[in-house]
Amino acid sequence: MTIPLLEYAPKTQNQRVAGYEVPGDEQAKIYSLETLPSGEELDRLIQSAYRQIYNEQQVIASNRQTGLESQLRFGQITVREFVRGLALSENFRTRNYDCSNNYRFAQMCVQRFLGRDVYDDREKLAWSIVIATKGLKGFIDALIDSDEYLDNFGDNTVPYQRRRIIPQRTLGDVTFAHMPRYGADHRAQLEAMGYFEHKEPITPLPPFVEKLWIAIALAGGGVLAAGVVAIALAAWGIITL
Repeated sequence: MTIPLLEYAPKTQNQRVAGYEVPGDEQAKIYSLETLPSGEELDRLIQSAYRQIYNEQQVIASNRQTGLESQLRFGQITVREFVRGLALSENFRTRNYDCSNNYRFAQMCVQRFLGRDVYDDREKLAWSIVIATKGLKGFIDALIDSDEYLDNFGDNTVPYQRRRIIPQRTLGDVTFAHMPRYGADHRAQLEAMGYFEHKEPITPLPPFVEKLWIAIALAGGGVLAAGVVAIALAAWGIITL
């Protein structure tokens, strides 16, 4: 029997406030297949999907999923299925799931797939239970197939941080890109493995050795320069070697 999602109470966040303003530069740019993008625009749509799912810190060539890109370009899959494919790739698992605990991973995925932050620790707990019971694929499917995802992004729009700025408000929501790639617990594991050990500085050479090397280098440079000049003069017939 599948455990139902633990109930949690939504809290007031920027994206839950209705907006009637004319969109401007402060609003997120929306990338969608519904606008029938050209080749160059489709490239930008694909790049925006990588930035949203992998985050700016992981937009690197080795994370590209060229097979999924081809399917999207030829209309074989929707943007939603492209996003699902990115999230279920081995690269995403290695660089995000494997280096985070379930609570942090749940929060990170709510940000990237639903375009908002978690409401509170109870929602974080609710989604972490889904990870523990259904695994990574079940969790990703639950987010992408949720009513909230479909209502806001549908099949053809790349997820984005919804309504980060509210006009006439002093502060807006911080961009999700500020969230570090991995948490303190994973850094502690890396430290235990010796990744951040202090390395002893290289002992500098004694002064007389440094002077000797400089003298040898200058002498060698002088001999080389004299040889080049001699060859040039011989080529012009001025001297005979």
